[in-house]
Amino acid sequence: MPTAVAGKGLEGVVAANSGICWIDGEAGVLSYRGIDIHDLAENSTFEETTYLLWNGILPNQLELREFTSQLALARELDQRIIDLMRSFPPSASPMEVLRTTVSALSFYDADEKDNSHDANVRKAYNLTAQIAMIVAVYDRLRKGKEIVPPDRSLSHAANFLWMLNGEKPSQTATRTLDIALVLHADHELNASTFAARVIAATLSDIHSAITGAIGALKGPLHGGANEGVMRLLLNIDKEGADPVEYVKGMLAARQKISGFGHRVYKTEDPRATHLRRMSEQLGRDSGKPKWFEMSRAIELYINEEKKLNANVDFYSASTYATLGIDIDLYTPIFAVSRIAGWAAHVIEQLDDNRLIRPRAEYCGPIYPSPYIPVEERP
Repeated sequence: MPTAVAGKGLEGVVAANSGICWIDGEAGVLSYRGIDIHDLAENSTFEETTYLLWNGILPNQLELREFTSQLALARELDQRIIDLMRSFPPSASPMEVLRTTVSALSFYDADEKDNSHDANVRKAYNLTAQIAMIVAVYDRLRKGKEIVPPDRSLSHAANFLWMLNGEKPSQTATRTLDIALVLHADHELNASTFAARVIAATLSDIHSAITGAIGALKGPLHGGANEGVMRLLLNIDKEGADPVEYVKGMLAARQKISGFGHRVYKTEDPRATHLRRMSEQLGRDSGKPKWFEMSRAIELYINEEKKLNANVDFYSASTYATLGIDIDLYTPIFAVSRIAGWAAHVIEQLDDNRLIRPRAEYCGPIYPSPYIPVEERP
């Protein structure tokens, strides 16, 4: 039998040893491989951060150029994958499409049956490039637009915006998305990452692990929270309501306000610090500050009234809205970033694998209970 009882939702349980990500929830610290997220957000790029997550150290100039080049060369989708996306019903959401399409990618990956370290790194390059492409390609397909071919001279963030919108993004838009990708790249054993590690631990393939992670991310209690934040802002705007009064009404009706509180952080989510600043700057630069201003008013009220801090989802909503990104792409963009961390965890799991098999504390009927023949049951 288990030697200790886990908290509900495994709260407080240490389920793995990992050298990838460290969180100090009391102090509001997040670091990748020991480097503070604030330093990475201010100085790094998604490519450099991904190299760090996969390799454990920051790259030198030559290593970074080679890594960036390899990631750009992986921007390729088999035509049969594109045909598959064309066949999906109009009702399919981008997250459903991403989940199903990533699973299908394994059919066309030459390393699919090779679970070695080097093969999984090669597949990680492919998946990181392909997930971004799938999100952009499907958005254009569903809108009846021509697919935009990848531009391998662009960064990962810039190429995604290029393929999504069909025009070269501004430096401000590129840098904003790049920082957002850095901030979302990993977050220790969150639900999707844990799902990926559990699947990988069975010695299943990396495509299965990432497909499972996407399924977990799809839930509104995980990656879907920023969509809830934006729908709240849109409802307030549509009704011409005062943001604080609207939220007061929601609280009085015992309705949940998305984007606040966190299972781990007891202070401000360090990622929210940067997204708040980015949302404000984008709003000012674009001449469309209303989403930030509404968000800020709500944040101040919730913090004062409920003593809850904004999390990563709260300001990512207004940031993406100001970039002109559709609401149902917010969670897929989370996956565009988080594949970096998922891949790092799958590789780490398989490098020193043991099947993940926890126990449950039994709380059912008293054992042993007698078996009653069917004819004697009331």
